[in-house]
Amino acid sequence: MKNSLKKFDKLVKKLEELPSVGKKSAIRIAYHLSFTNKFEGINLAHAIEESIEYVRKCQKCNGISENEICEICIDEHRNRDTLCIVENPKDILIVEESHTYNGLYFVLEDIKEESLNNLLNISKDIKEIIFAFPPSMNSESVIIYVQDKLEFLGIKFYKIAHGVPTGVKLENIDLPSISEAMKNKNIVT
Repeated sequence: MKNSLKKFDKLVKKLEELPSVGKKSAIRIAYHLSFTNKFEGINLAHAIEESIEYVRKCQKCNGISENEICEICIDEHRNRDTLCIVENPKDILIVEESHTYNGLYFVLEDIKEESLNNLLNISKDIKEIIFAFPPSMNSESVIIYVQDKLEFLGIKFYKIAHGVPTGVKLENIDLPSISEAMKNKNIVT
């Protein structure tokens, strides 16, 4: 019987290759798309094709876009004095979902001369840069390097706060996060 399920097994294997999808989830999704709602499966395949064809990186900030320049970069209502530097385009989506930031972005996936030149071109009118990187030694190195390259512009540099997430018990938090939270403690009013 195993040989008779080649196409189904292929779908399961392809789903398993996706981030955060294990074998059981892949089987459930494959079954759902193949039997429960075939129309949804066809729509999903179509959405994937369109995304592959039309989604690209913004030529200005390296974020996700369907045009040469993304909606955030062309939005005149955004605060053009503040730039949030992130590691990858997905991070912009996460920050945007928080509804706490209204400035511009720049995705710094690697420290190459071309990336730094693009960042320098964007930063000429910027007064504040916020580094939205996860806490790590590599992140700290990147922050120091970029700060060194741009400090002549008179920009104020910030990094997002790190520490204890809301609703998580201390026993479930890694030691660097606890250490960072203790260093950045706030006064209780």
